[in-house]
Amino acid sequence: MEIEALREKARKLKDNGLTVYEIAAEMNIAEETVEWLLGKEEKERKGKDVKIGWRSIGVYPYRIGLIASSMADIILEEAENRDLDVDTIVGIAINGIPYATLIAEELGLELAIFRPHTEKVGVFSSNYASVRDKSVVIVDDVIGSGKTMRKAITATKKEGGKPVLCITLVNKRAQNDVDGVPLRALIRTRVI
Repeated sequence: MEIEALREKARKLKDNGLTVYEIAAEMNIAEETVEWLLGKEEKERKGKDVKIGWRSIGVYPYRIGLIASSMADIILEEAENRDLDVDTIVGIAINGIPYATLIAEELGLELAIFRPHTEKVGVFSSNYASVRDKSVVIVDDVIGSGKTMRKAITATKKEGGKPVLCITLVNKRAQNDVDGVPLRALIRTRVI
């Protein structure tokens, strides 16, 4: 998308009542990028973010399933290499949920749902599995700053669970872990 199209989308989401945090999650960009897009400054800035669009994948459950299957395969690989026992797959709302659901189904594991909060850590949905006394894999679509993933890790530990792996479709960071929890992704991006 062109910058002006991104600005327009960010403005529409803001006009519909979404916070900067929620706009960032919806557009798969960093909060700082959303603030820049919503700002009055028109001059270009040096690239600090990469926009990830999922429309080609997200509109068809079959395609989501293929991606989830690849992620499940990586989880099995990591479980074998690191001698991990995984009990529960945690999907981060909103975009991590479809992948986590299909991964949990394929691996025959429980499903937990984490809802991050803009100002606080967030909560686990009581309608799904608990993470208490469980070894969990945390799933999201994109990791950028790592803020949301860190919230999920913190909440998991607070609930008495043990995060053993984080997995995403895209890693926009240089690090291979989040707060000491290994991170794997199908794709890694770099701004050069």
